[in-house]
Amino acid sequence: MTSREWPALPLKEWQKTCDTLHMWTQIVGKTRLKLTPHLNHWWNVTLYVTPLGLTTAQVPFGEKSFEVEFDFADHVLHIRTSEAKHLRIPLFDRSVADFYHQYMAGLRSFGIEVEIDKIPDEFADRTPFDEDEHHDSYDAAKVADFHRILVHADAAFKQFQARFVGKCSPVHFFWGSFDLAVTRFSGRLNPNASGSRMMKEAYSHEVSSCGFWPGDARFPEPAFYAYQVPTPSSFGEQKVSPKNAIWDKNLGEFLLRYDDVRKAEKPIEVILDFCQSTYAAGAELAKWDRPALERA
Repeated sequence: MTSREWPALPLKEWQKTCDTLHMWTQIVGKTRLKLTPHLNHWWNVTLYVTPLGLTTAQVPFGEKSFEVEFDFADHVLHIRTSEAKHLRIPLFDRSVADFYHQYMAGLRSFGIEVEIDKIPDEFADRTPFDEDEHHDSYDAAKVADFHRILVHADAAFKQFQARFVGKCSPVHFFWGSFDLAVTRFSGRLNPNASGSRMMKEAYSHEVSSCGFWPGDARFPEPAFYAYQVPTPSSFGEQKVSPKNAIWDKNLGEFLLRYDDVRKAEKPIEVILDFCQSTYAAGAELAKWDRPALERA
């Protein structure tokens, strides 16, 4: 293992770039939200990790389809269509508004007309995308490091996903909360689902979820997380692995700092241990039918 394989990524060193990239992914993600059939728990809106970056996968539009991919190796945005058309939009120090206008023009050049909600979701700054001139940073090296971490996390979560035979989400990237996640389901309804339409749909059923995100104002450093909804009353008191995992009362989640993972001898095994132990703790408390849901 080398530091390049598991790079350090303190949020404070790329906060401006992180926020700019967050808004760019929302613009692309909202395109998918607008054009794809609704799936349970908003699975139709997410992005997916690729060897080069993040993709929408195939998005239908009339009798044709297209894909949008962030390429964090060459630092361009690709728009590809089923008619074999291809447009490259460069990623550099450019404002959210500049990106928005060129991206929408690119879609129109292929005959793809779409209007999205231009107000950011799950983000403190509510400036519409087409007016946001102040988020304009792009540190290519930091973005490449972020992608490298996503590739590792994606691989670990897919191993964890494979151990479950019950309903389980894909491993996917939520552009609203800017995190990579995988979610298991007990098969039972959540009788306490409440809040916005988005939250009611996301948590309409009992879930156990784990993921990775680069940090935010509530916890300003990259970390792996795990939570359960509904949250059993003593969930945060359970012993989980590894020993440096912590319970964050404000977030209502177990957290494992990314720096503790990247410094471990076998980081993937540490991630799997964290995911498995937090899932097992919650599943036992909530009396999930584990023999029926898990692969032996």
